[in-house]
Amino acid sequence: MQAKEIITKTEAFAKGITDKYALELVEAEYVKEGHDRFLRVYIDKEGGVTIDDCESVSRELEEILDREDFIDDAYILEVSSPGLDRILKKDYEYTKYKGRQVTVKLYKPIDKVKEFEGELVGLEGGKIIIKTDEGELDFDRSAVAVCRLSVII
Repeated sequence: MQAKEIITKTEAFAKGITDKYALELVEAEYVKEGHDRFLRVYIDKEGGVTIDDCESVSRELEEILDREDFIDDAYILEVSSPGLDRILKKDYEYTKYKGRQVTVKLYKPIDKVKEFEGELVGLEGGKIIIKTDEGELDFDRSAVAVCRLSVII
């Protein structure tokens, strides 16, 4: 089974579990790192997830994955929060985190600069918009390698 199919099936099972616990299913990923394969499920909730949240989802999801047995390779299941410095991937996140500080990294530099920081304004017409001290900047989403929430200490 292809990784994309594994992710789709895993997210469908995980969604039922996260809904039960009033958690948000952020995403799942199936990746190979070194000799190991990892099936990672990221969850969130207002105020942040706890270890108990991760444990509950992991326990129930593991039971379903074992029963359904659709992943041929050995893998390690991990359930966690996307973190304070989460990468924004889905459209709704650009609305949810509007007003927060972000770091935008580009594939190719603009005037020799590949990284920009500012306040997230949003996503409009395929462009990520941030507000900096110099004014608003917009970047074609296809030119952005990563848009990540900034952790301010």
